[in-house]
Amino acid sequence: MLDGTLLIRRQAVPGWLGASCYAGGLCFGLGLSAILLVSMGISLENLYQEFVVQTFLTSQGLGQTVTATVPLILVGLGMSLAMRVRFWNIGIEGQLWCGAMAATWISIHDVGPEPLRLLLMMLAAMAAGAAWIGIGLALKLFWSVSEVISTLLLGSIAFFWVQHMLFGAWRDTVTGFATSPSFDPAERLVLLGWEQVHSGIWIALAAVVVCTWLTGVSRFGLLAKAIGANPRAARATGLPVIAAVSLFVLGSGALCGLAGAVIAAGTEYRLSQSIGAGYLFSGIVIAFLARANPLAVLAVAFVLGGITTAGGVLKVFYGISEAVVLLVQGLVLLSVLAAQLFADYRLTERKSG
Repeated sequence: MLDGTLLIRRQAVPGWLGASCYAGGLCFGLGLSAILLVSMGISLENLYQEFVVQTFLTSQGLGQTVTATVPLILVGLGMSLAMRVRFWNIGIEGQLWCGAMAATWISIHDVGPEPLRLLLMMLAAMAAGAAWIGIGLALKLFWSVSEVISTLLLGSIAFFWVQHMLFGAWRDTVTGFATSPSFDPAERLVLLGWEQVHSGIWIALAAVVVCTWLTGVSRFGLLAKAIGANPRAARATGLPVIAAVSLFVLGSGALCGLAGAVIAAGTEYRLSQSIGAGYLFSGIVIAFLARANPLAVLAVAFVLGGITTAGGVLKVFYGISEAVVLLVQGLVLLSVLAAQLFADYRLTERKSG
């Protein structure tokens, strides 16, 4: 006799099934987003023009998309590293702010010889991002404080720290605006001659290569896989769990801090109040859609960079708010995550009697 149904987790998910569910969820999310935007008065033709033609098929739009993609790759990689060891880095923006502040400090105080100044800015940003997430890591390892709470609060502290500096000691005395003084030419990432695309793209691609090696080939990558599958069993077998977790978490903070320096030195040329806005949600979306795979992060960040570029156009010319752009990202993410249920679980009839 049949008595309802049960959800049973699959022991192994066939590749074709996982890919089909992923693609189906992505198409469903994009369809919902299109319906939302059409209901707000944007025609399908205009959506196609802005999201496809103008964003990916024109030189200007593609250049803007690539420029927007660079920091998205770094924060997506940062979130992916932390996810692999089950550390929920909700302080991405805080680490990004700290990285941008560290780079700005190097610039303002003219630390080091001018030819090495840009390198010092990047290294200082990575160290600052790692140090900032390190506080949350220490709280979790030694006092079992939830990293969700600690990193989130640390993000708020970093934001107010930036405000304190921009309205105080670092305020630009020339313009009077709440920004730092402009970086010198030697402290800026070099433009590549295509729109605003700068040499930060090489930094992002190098980070993808390093993270791919770290997660897929290195000994610590195998440790991270074991920790992600079952942390308690990994500890019980004597694996160096703390060392592996520390490496991946500190690497996560370093990449997010590097993203802050890349934005400051590549597009803003100063520290401003808007540098870190929106990157927390974007980093989470990229890492989840890419399933913490560094190579997939590259592709997902590029698509999200296009959505960001097109969203900016929609905000200016169609009166769409920033909240709607974030809602579109959220719809796509939730749709993909919901679709994964059909890949990870199967329905079976429950018999009774």
